[in-house]
Amino acid sequence: MSVATPRTAWFRARLDLHALFDEADTRNWPATIVRRGLIGLVLISVASIVLETVPDPAAAYGAWFLGIEDVAVAIFSIEYILRLWCAPEEPNYSGSGEWAARWAFARSLPALIDLISILPTIAGLILSAHLKIFLLLRLLRFFKLARYSPGMRSLAKVLEAERKALLASAIILLGFVILAAAAMYSAEHDAQPDKLGSIPAAMWWAIVTLTTVGYGDVYPITVVGRLVASVTMVFGLMMLALPVGIVATAFAEEIHRREFVVTWGMIARIPLFATLSASEIGEITRFLNARMVSKGTAVVRQGEDARSMFLIASGEVEVELPNGPVRLGEGHFFGERALLENSKRSATVRATETTRLLVLEASDLRVMMDRNPAIAQRIRGVAEQRQADNAKNEDAD
Repeated sequence: MSVATPRTAWFRARLDLHALFDEADTRNWPATIVRRGLIGLVLISVASIVLETVPDPAAAYGAWFLGIEDVAVAIFSIEYILRLWCAPEEPNYSGSGEWAARWAFARSLPALIDLISILPTIAGLILSAHLKIFLLLRLLRFFKLARYSPGMRSLAKVLEAERKALLASAIILLGFVILAAAAMYSAEHDAQPDKLGSIPAAMWWAIVTLTTVGYGDVYPITVVGRLVASVTMVFGLMMLALPVGIVATAFAEEIHRREFVVTWGMIARIPLFATLSASEIGEITRFLNARMVSKGTAVVRQGEDARSMFLIASGEVEVELPNGPVRLGEGHFFGERALLENSKRSATVRATETTRLLVLEASDLRVMMDRNPAIAQRIRGVAEQRQADNAKNEDAD
């Protein structure tokens, strides 16, 4: 029996540690425990930072808040060091050398948030300064949750991808602020020299108006000033809609793209589509809808009308037949016979565990079979084989 060298054992430990921090692997229960523990610690530490600014809780539980902060910083520091050490195992940096991978990881946004969230407390301890002066930076650790949220990661990708369009929107908005401030200065500087006596002073009014926040300390009192304000309000509505529209459209596209990739991956694993090319699988994704069912859920019931067939992407179902139940696992499909024969369901099918299904409606099945004769032959062959097996079992009884 061979004995692992220290170098091999070292790399193996690093690989295991990376698996422990892998947010994408939901089947690894130790990783799930670590992930949930870190999420809980982030929420508790942020809550303590917020509550320590309230006089009564700060006076009563100040020592607890400091203790929570010390524990959080210690754990987050260990997490940062360990993530930095196993950075070469990250797929994004695997092509680089070890130190190049660590440097690339250290410059990534999640790593910078990790570092910034612990540095203020460490600096406060070294400098003997009060922690409240670093309050804002400490609260940045809330954004560590983005590492565990696909939605927040998608939003970050959208902001990164649309940064030029958003920058252009900000420049246009700044231009309108300057123009509106200049117009209001021209209309109101004689009437309100203390509030609108210069363009920089009028820019506060312009920002409040363009963002549709409303008025408080500064508002027009002349007819011309109110006319300028009316026009500025209308333009403010349009200007705010521009970046919102950019982000909303890009975010919807990102979610659709992510769902497409997930669905494509599930379809590619199903043997029925194993002979298809990537473009053909991409075309089939237009016909399929993903559906998640929990354990014990009846996917179809005996005697009901057949409107769709189902492909099992993951999990398992049980077909309740007169001669005994039959279980179907990942890669199998069911419900095709009733569609082909235009008949009612012949059996009830229940999920024996949490199962991800791909649903194919009757009209889409016909289109897909017309376009892909090989798939049509495969589906008909399985349906005929199942019918023959059922008839054989009935004869045996």
